[in-house]
Amino acid sequence: MPTDIIVPAEQEGTKAVLKAWLKKRGDSVRIDEPVVEIETDKVAVEIAATANGILSEILVEEGADVAPGSVLGRIGKGSVATPETAAAPPVSPKGEPNLLRNAPTSAQLSPGVRRLLSEHGLKPEDVPYGERLTREDIEAEVARRAEQATASVSGARFVPHDSMRRRIAEHMAHSMRTAPHVTALFEADFSAIIAHRQKHRAEFAHDGANLTFTPYFVAASAEAMKVAAQVNGRWLENGIEISDDVNIGIVTALGDRGLIAPVIHSAQSLSLLAIAQRLTELTEKTRGGRLSASDVQNGTFSISNHGVSGSLLAAPIIIHQPQSAVLGVGKLQKRAVVRETDGSDAIEIRPMAYVTLTIDHRVLDGHQCNTWMTRFVEIIENWR
Repeated sequence: MPTDIIVPAEQEGTKAVLKAWLKKRGDSVRIDEPVVEIETDKVAVEIAATANGILSEILVEEGADVAPGSVLGRIGKGSVATPETAAAPPVSPKGEPNLLRNAPTSAQLSPGVRRLLSEHGLKPEDVPYGERLTREDIEAEVARRAEQATASVSGARFVPHDSMRRRIAEHMAHSMRTAPHVTALFEADFSAIIAHRQKHRAEFAHDGANLTFTPYFVAASAEAMKVAAQVNGRWLENGIEISDDVNIGIVTALGDRGLIAPVIHSAQSLSLLAIAQRLTELTEKTRGGRLSASDVQNGTFSISNHGVSGSLLAAPIIIHQPQSAVLGVGKLQKRAVVRETDGSDAIEIRPMAYVTLTIDHRVLDGHQCNTWMTRFVEIIENWR
């Protein structure tokens, strides 16, 4: 009996597309060897063979939409070629461009990367990359060369969409069509968490955690769910489903390639140190292109720290369906604020940031939204 090649049943949210077959019909395959690659708006996933044999059938062509559980192809019986032994690919701890070190050999690249290089007539040394050469690096280089080739006298240029950008666009448009977005704006004084961070940053680093401001946002968000649980819910046609676990996605920019939101699962049960450790791990995996499907699945709430790139305010931030809310944190600035001291008003200079909560108004009303935001700001400003 042939063995089916199946799309994983646990596929996050949006539909996926078959990005590339890594083997041709008639090629020999070995168990656990990547055979086909699928991609959502979040992550590319290689599906490995579950049996030795020959790729006997390809049932779905590249570029087609695929659903969880779909059969993509089949592996039949046949002799399997002995794989060549490959040396470990060169790794740069700082992710410098490959122009400064030896490019990997063909044997050190995945089948999908080798195929894409061949399709575009490129060599590994032609493509800038970080810790390892990925399909996204190649697509970015192809797009860059297309820009150069199509630039007109007027200075206009054409940037072709890659599949991830198409999926992100579809997801954003779907969210805006589906959910009525409403945004509440508050501001928060960061004095308390700045003091705490300065005191404990070295201690956290000793335990393998980079203590940025984001772990505080995650911890405060999880705690604020106790006063407005609907923020952690999602709209269903017959009711609202509220998750017991607070799984918080951290919206992360991938340069010109779009956004991704690695998830800190069960944040409500984690200490600040555990949150910082998990966030450090996810950040390293994101930079190295090593995120797995499980790293971006099952988010119930999202945080967009857009202030790191200089933005004071972003509204509305598009909600990641099927979630119902997203927190936005703007740029930290020293501002003059009025504080009451001993019964008298005084102007003080404080580190302030605008924070927003964009909600799906089908799930939440202004009361729950503002209750949640009030509690979030209270935790940040009175950090213990």
